[in-house]
Amino acid sequence: MSQTIAEDSLKVLLDKASEAQLERVAALYQDLHAHPELPFHEHRTSAQVADAMEALGLEVARGVGGTGVVAVIKNGNGPCVMMRSDLDALPIKEETGLEYASTRKEETEDGRQVPVMHACGHDLHSSCLVGAAGVMMSLREHWQGTAIFIAQPAEEIFGGAQAMLADGLYERFGRPDVVLGQHNMPALAGTVGHIEGSAMAAASTLAVTVHGAGGHGSMPAQTVDPVVIAAHIVTRLQTIVSREMPPTETVVVTVGKLQAGTQGNIIPHSAEMEINIRTFDDDIHAKVIEAIKRIVNAECEAGRSPKPPEFKVLSETISLYNDPVSTARVRARHAELLGEEALYDMFRLGGSEDFPYYGDATAGGFGGEDIPCVYWFVGATPAERWAQTPGTSVSEKMSQLEMPHSPYYFPGNPVTMRTGVKALAAGALAWLSR
Repeated sequence: MSQTIAEDSLKVLLDKASEAQLERVAALYQDLHAHPELPFHEHRTSAQVADAMEALGLEVARGVGGTGVVAVIKNGNGPCVMMRSDLDALPIKEETGLEYASTRKEETEDGRQVPVMHACGHDLHSSCLVGAAGVMMSLREHWQGTAIFIAQPAEEIFGGAQAMLADGLYERFGRPDVVLGQHNMPALAGTVGHIEGSAMAAASTLAVTVHGAGGHGSMPAQTVDPVVIAAHIVTRLQTIVSREMPPTETVVVTVGKLQAGTQGNIIPHSAEMEINIRTFDDDIHAKVIEAIKRIVNAECEAGRSPKPPEFKVLSETISLYNDPVSTARVRARHAELLGEEALYDMFRLGGSEDFPYYGDATAGGFGGEDIPCVYWFVGATPAERWAQTPGTSVSEKMSQLEMPHSPYYFPGNPVTMRTGVKALAAGALAWLSR
């Protein structure tokens, strides 16, 4: 057989190889869905993924970055392509009614028992990663280079990517020429959405403790009320977006938590706040955080707080930028192997990911040049429901449907599984096919 294979022949081979993996993918998906685990506690999940990769004949390393899995196919000289999925679930009670719905509870770091659910589709992502590995193994006479498959822990708390990088991901397994990732969305099942450039927001959650001097509610003059100070902070924070940021920038500042006191006639000693920040520009993001700290400090001083406020970063990630040249390359390959009719233009999302750390040399801490990243979106809504959903555009219809993190959300239908496997393998073949 010629080393150069016709596109129509490769499409047929990809279709057949993906179909052959579907039973394996579906079984793994249902197993992972029924047994979700919280960030950095994905012990069973990672073992199932690692076992599945080993059964396919890949070289597998376990426990990378805590509970991460790395599987490698070395197939001669050529580019190195890394494909990434995620493993962790969310503290949500599942309400899907599926036969394999999760009934699990786990203990959190603070000792609470919480229900756990794969409400973001990470079970689908890892199952499709295994399926794509199976496809690449079966087609290895038609491509050359190195394919690296990673199943990452703790995406939901933005910790797993940096943990795997800090554990020597690139030093131990090879520095990729491109990093590929995908995420399910409630677009039409069987479709794939692409976006070049700015794709997802940077995000930070900042915990703030405002100190007061508590006492009896009937004697406020003998106290310093942290609730009043916190209320002024909440109001003043709204001016960051409206008065400090350029109107051309998309910036969100949300106070999602404000807790203080135990009952109405007691002025408490402190107030606890959590502030979420989202932007699409990392420099703007830093300016927003600086403005928040300035306002909090000033309001505490104005309110006679007895000591400075305390700040703690609970989670943070940088913005996701899809390399335009690499994204166009993936999209062209998807058009060839999945069909132009299966593709749609994705819009920029206010949601966030820790995926971009794999490409940002400075933030990822791996030095050298940045690595191009491409991240696309796989539709998960069955055709009948999509047709019944109001709206004409993809964004209009999606706004009417359950989104990830809903207790009713599940993307694991056969069409989405098949598309997720093919999209990932086709993306890799954009670099690796002979």
